[in-house]
Amino acid sequence: MNTVLYKLETFEGPLDLLLHLIDKAEINIQDIPVSEITDQYMEYLHSMQELELDITSEFLVMAATLLSIKSKLLLPKPPVFEMDEFDFYEEEDIDPRAELVQKLIEYRKYKGIAKHLQEKELERSMIYAKEPEDLTPWVPAVTENPVKGLHAADLVAAFQKALRKAVKRTSYTRIQRDEISVKDRIRQVVNVLEQSGKGGKVLFSRLLHEDMVRHEIVVTFLAILELMKMKQILCYQEKLFDDIVMEWKGGEQFHGLSEIEIDY
Repeated sequence: MNTVLYKLETFEGPLDLLLHLIDKAEINIQDIPVSEITDQYMEYLHSMQELELDITSEFLVMAATLLSIKSKLLLPKPPVFEMDEFDFYEEEDIDPRAELVQKLIEYRKYKGIAKHLQEKELERSMIYAKEPEDLTPWVPAVTENPVKGLHAADLVAAFQKALRKAVKRTSYTRIQRDEISVKDRIRQVVNVLEQSGKGGKVLFSRLLHEDMVRHEIVVTFLAILELMKMKQILCYQEKLFDDIVMEWKGGEQFHGLSEIEIDY
C-alpha cells in the first residue's frame, strides 16, 4: 500500500492562505474566481484533517464565507420590478466578493510592510553597537584665568617694572672654552699606547668619551693620522664598520714631538 505524504505550508490565518492561493494561481485579486479558490481552500482544509491537525475557527469561518459567496454568485439575479409608467426600480448590483477583496488588499499591504520591517530588523541585527562609556575622566579640566581680577593698569605696571630690571643688567661675562692642540693630543694618545707596550693594541673608542665636544673629536682624528704618517701606529678594522684597532709600533725612543711641524 502506497503512503501518500502531504507537505503543508504554515499560514498565519485564513487571509494568508487565500492570498497564497491567489498568488499561486496568478489571479487578479480584483477578479477572484470564487468557485476555483473555494475548491482549493476546502482541499487544503481536508488535507489538514487527514493529517489530524487542529483547524482553528478562523479557517472554518472563512470556509463558510467562501461557500456563501459562491452560492450567491450561482443564484440568478432578481427580476426588475416596474413601479409606474416612468420609474423603474432595480436592486443594486452588489458584488458579494467586494468585502473579501477589500480585506485581501488591506492584508497584502500590511504583509508587505511587515516584510519590509523584517528586512530592516535583519539588517539592524548585523550591526553591533558599543555600549556608552563614562568619558568624564577624559574631560579636560577647566583652568581658571591666570590674570583674573587684574586690570590693564596692573599689567602695564608689571611690564614697566620688568623693563627697569632689564636696564640694570649691564654686566656680563665671556666664557672661553679650553682649546687643545694636535701636538698635545698626540702626547695623550702616545701615553695611552705606551701603556700597552710595543705591539699592543688599543681601540679607537677608548680615546673618546661622552663629554667630548666636536673639536676634541676632530683633533683626536688628526693626532691618529699624524701617528700613522710617522709610522708609529698601524690602524685597521676586523670587519666593515667595526671599531678601529690601533697597534703600537713605536718604542721608548719615540721623542722629539716639539720638533715636529704640524700645520693645523
